[in-house]
Amino acid sequence: MQYIDGFVAAVPTENKEKYIQHATLAAPLFREYGALKVVECWGDDVPDGKLTSFPLAVKKEENETVVFSWVVWPSREVRDAAWPKLMADPRMTSQANPMPFDGKRLIYGGFQTIVEM
Repeated sequence: MQYIDGFVAAVPTENKEKYIQHATLAAPLFREYGALKVVECWGDDVPDGKLTSFPLAVKKEENETVVFSWVVWPSREVRDAAWPKLMADPRMTSQANPMPFDGKRLIYGGFQTIVEM
């Protein structure tokens, strides 16, 4: 069954084009290491919450936009084998492809697919 890596981050709104460039460089690497699909989404209807919300989760500041991304893998085994290789790939370094956001506020998790229609 497919496996999903999900990501939520706050990106300075002025860095939208830099983020697109960052994601455009990274996506083919994920595919090269076995990902089936990479999706990057720029928030445009992401409400603030009082108790929980995407903006609260990433400590979004006034000048930032929430991004929501996911990577589809054929299996957790493929994903687990790919991550060390991805992290060791020189094309993924901050010099080769700098993150245009605060990576300390990135939320990340791996998810088993349980329903897909």
